[in-house]
Amino acid sequence: MPYISESIITTVNKAGDVHIAPIGIIAEKDGWVIAPFRPSVTLDNLAEVPFAIANYTDDVRIFAGCLTGRKHWPTVAVDGFAVPRLKAALAHSVLEVESVDDDAMRPRHFCRVAREETHAPFTGFNRAKAAVLELAILVSRLGMLPRDKIEAEIAYLSIAVEKTAGEGEKEAWGWLMQRVGDHLSAEDASGEDARG
Repeated sequence: MPYISESIITTVNKAGDVHIAPIGIIAEKDGWVIAPFRPSVTLDNLAEVPFAIANYTDDVRIFAGCLTGRKHWPTVAVDGFAVPRLKAALAHSVLEVESVDDDAMRPRHFCRVAREETHAPFTGFNRAKAAVLELAILVSRLGMLPRDKIEAEIAYLSIAVEKTAGEGEKEAWGWLMQRVGDHLSAEDASGEDARG
């Protein structure tokens, strides 16, 4: 299995509209592969402006926010590039698309690293941040997973949040749990409709 770095990708279209999305980028040779599913704004933007910024942040609210309708996070211009970075990025890589392996479901964009910069120190690992990130990935797959798997994962992940979360992690967890609750309620309602 390849090494995957969970990051926040910023892209722009020709009009300069910024799009922010959590995407696991895949290490390949001396660069990174961005492989968004079709359809996606990230995919459309890369076709128009073949650059992206991989933002490395420990603010898990951004991952959770992007999956729960909170997609507007402050950005900062990157000198010499049309695509901005997240203000909250501890570091970032400017990625230039060099080739595209087209695919009906998930095109792979091989990107070379054009520039990298560090903005703030990484202050260590936190189990609650990791748990929120895992829940964010789970939320992105709610329609594909059985209820018992979702509930079992949440039961395990919640231990780390209860023991080690700060205010930011608690807020992000709450946003994601609301999304899970909405999904499970809709599933219950559709089950009742089918039985009715």
